[in-house]
Amino acid sequence: MATLRNLKIKTSTCKRVLKELHSYDKEVEREAAKTADMKSKGADPYDLKQQENVLAESRMMVPDCRKRLEAALSDLKGSLAEMEESGEKEGSEINDARSVVTEVEQFFQSSEV
Repeated sequence: MATLRNLKIKTSTCKRVLKELHSYDKEVEREAAKTADMKSKGADPYDLKQQENVLAESRMMVPDCRKRLEAALSDLKGSLAEMEESGEKEGSEINDARSVVTEVEQFFQSSEV
């Protein structure tokens, strides 16, 4: 059975993973710009290859982080539904969980477009 404490933990997990995903997105943009800049300036092929490896590693983290966010969101939704079924429909933790669910769903919708 879901408790308010578990709900709060799952809400925090979703917030943290969403923040992490935003961070990886920014890192990919930054590394892509750096790689393009190195190409345009005719950087040493070895240095360019190393930078491309850094960019590839950054890009690999995004899908992994998305999967973790999807799992955390699913877990949070399940706990929230369980709390609501047990009769608890109000409270700061429940309202916070609902807002995080909405925020994450909006993120997924905006990233698919």
